[in-house]
Amino acid sequence: MSKDNKVEDRDENYSETRPDTVDENGLGNEESENVKKIEVDELSVEEELREDLAKERDKFLRLFAEFENYKKRTSKERMDLFKTAGEDVIASLLPVLDDFDRAMKELVQSGDDAHFKGVELIKIKFQEILKSKGLQEIEVKQGDAFDADVHDAITQIPAPEKKLKGKVVDVIQKGFSLGDKIIRHPKVVVGN
Repeated sequence: MSKDNKVEDRDENYSETRPDTVDENGLGNEESENVKKIEVDELSVEEELREDLAKERDKFLRLFAEFENYKKRTSKERMDLFKTAGEDVIASLLPVLDDFDRAMKELVQSGDDAHFKGVELIKIKFQEILKSKGLQEIEVKQGDAFDADVHDAITQIPAPEKKLKGKVVDVIQKGFSLGDKIIRHPKVVVGN
């Protein structure tokens, strides 16, 4: 046998073992289908992993946002607590402030200037201390419009003038706020 015959025999043997059709990757029909199945399985596994990742990322973002809201809420509550920490103590001192006002009126009527100056200095110092803690007087005067959210109406009387109808006629007791919170509403008489 010559060399040419040997090559032809090999080619014939090789062609008998090769599949009938070959795809672009050099694989036969059956092998190509197996590769496609594996690729489809890999794609579905990959898609499944991507979906799981997206779900976990979404869960993480929601949990993170919830935690941030919790931190903001507790921080705000803590700040409010610090602002109004002494609310009970300050509210219990308000009658003392009222007593100072009554004492000042009596001392003016008695004409005792020395006692008046002493009590006035103590009252001013006491007011400044309360003001530094956040206490503010709610300004109400005769003729102001009545506001049920702010004022506490003690009674209604016939308005002495037409322009005082539905308005504050007299202030019985001063009102105070601590920060943004009203701790004692001003007690007023309303004209009707």
